[in-house]
Amino acid sequence: MKGKLLSGGLALTAVLLAACGQQKSASSTKNEMKMSVTSDIATMDPSHASDTTSMQMLENTGEGFLQLGKNSKIEKELATKISVSKDQLTYTFDLRHDAKWGDGKALTAKDFVYGWQRTIDPKTASEYAYLYSGIKNADKIMNKQAPASSLGIKANGKYQVVVTLEHPISYFKLLTAMPTFYPQEQSAVEKYGKKYGTTAATSPANGPFKLAGWNGTNSSWKLVKNAQYWDKKNVKLSIVTFQTVKTPATGLNLYKSGKLDQTALVGTQVAANKSSKDFVLNKQASMTYVQFNMKKPSSDLLKKAFNNVNIRKAMSLALNRKQFVKSVLADGSIAPKGFVTTDLATNPKTGEDFAKEAYVESGVGYNKAEAKKLYQKGLKEIGATKLSFELMADDDEATKSVVEFIQGQWKSTLGEDVTIRTVPKATRIQKSSDGDFDVTLSGWGADFSDPVTFLNLYQTGNSGDAGGYSDATYDKLIDQINNSTGSAIDRWNLMVKAEKKLMTDQVTIPLYQKSVANLQSQKIKNLIVNTAGPLHNYKGVYLSK
Repeated sequence: MKGKLLSGGLALTAVLLAACGQQKSASSTKNEMKMSVTSDIATMDPSHASDTTSMQMLENTGEGFLQLGKNSKIEKELATKISVSKDQLTYTFDLRHDAKWGDGKALTAKDFVYGWQRTIDPKTASEYAYLYSGIKNADKIMNKQAPASSLGIKANGKYQVVVTLEHPISYFKLLTAMPTFYPQEQSAVEKYGKKYGTTAATSPANGPFKLAGWNGTNSSWKLVKNAQYWDKKNVKLSIVTFQTVKTPATGLNLYKSGKLDQTALVGTQVAANKSSKDFVLNKQASMTYVQFNMKKPSSDLLKKAFNNVNIRKAMSLALNRKQFVKSVLADGSIAPKGFVTTDLATNPKTGEDFAKEAYVESGVGYNKAEAKKLYQKGLKEIGATKLSFELMADDDEATKSVVEFIQGQWKSTLGEDVTIRTVPKATRIQKSSDGDFDVTLSGWGADFSDPVTFLNLYQTGNSGDAGGYSDATYDKLIDQINNSTGSAIDRWNLMVKAEKKLMTDQVTIPLYQKSVANLQSQKIKNLIVNTAGPLHNYKGVYLSK
């Protein structure tokens, strides 16, 4: 998930700001919870949402067949029964008969068919359309070789959906829990046209909450209990208020003054609050990384540089990640073992963590002497003596220390002249998608608990790779992984091979795996935190007296 282009993002992951000292009650009533995020909503269109904040809001205003529950376990949502054929190619979902849209219209099987066909349609240009690969005809549709109506999904009456796959997808149920696979109300999409999902008023809801108070650009909004929701009796909160806070000190003050119920700690705030009873540290399946524009940076020289493996390796080896997470971030985040995060998946035979098994030391290590050597070698190969370029990043205060660290290390070790350009997150995502950057600080949050959620990004043409990396060998590996009909261990070994190639070729520079340190009011009960996919579902949350 973008935060990232995509955290990343799925998303950099949404950070909730926090504080110390005696906290006053933030909630005016026991049914209202007040939260903060570090970036605004980018869109409420399920076909286009890819950043963490947007996904978080869609998770709570919408529902699909399934949802992620505690410990990322799959739970039924709109589906009451799921039948899978013996060959694992046909999934039949029986739907609830009492689900409705916020306007009172019945939610039926055709809403899933419409939503999926709209997302896969090349005319929609969905950032996450590639996730449909493996569903019958999805690849043909994306390549404009078949109409969207031929996608392997059909309505069997009003309350049954049948999905046909081209090959087994081991994580298919996890996919259907993503907002990208939610149903969509066709009448609303057609009514609002290009304005669909751009404001609260143009964002239909079928989940426990409805969006309110968002005009498309403002930095505060609410989730209000949806009176049309089929299970409204189990929605305890009446209102969840959100406010975008980009400055940690501001978040701290808001929390201390009782205007927030949860907030994330950054830098020195973490050490100062570790002993608090409200302190909570959550490791996220989210990687922050440096992305090169290999396709169209601001000059031909930079294109040569970013396509030179020795220069890419030198820029990675020049970064002391262990020092960075300890002294700069100091928030519990960890130095990465690769592009795929630790504790995401384990070997089906040995139980070994994927990141450990696929570890390539040169891809994430620190070696100042080797960095200088490779850099000079790379410069000679492209006929240059020095590089100057822009490093683009989000404009929040927490990110400022990150890019300043990178700038300083590249300057001191390699002599690079790096100009920092900070922009709002939504702007950074758009500029990245447009290829309007040299190097950018990006992030990706796992959409589901499988390494391919990271590995897919660097297959040729994937919208998550704004830099335009393309390698036939890597593409073949990803195709083999996604179309695997062999054993789980065979697929696993292919993923390990793909990760090792990414890191050996230094296609990207993993910087740190994010952890979120929070101070959270002890009044908040039943809040589930997932490391992959949308962070929170507020349906079962309540505030104690």
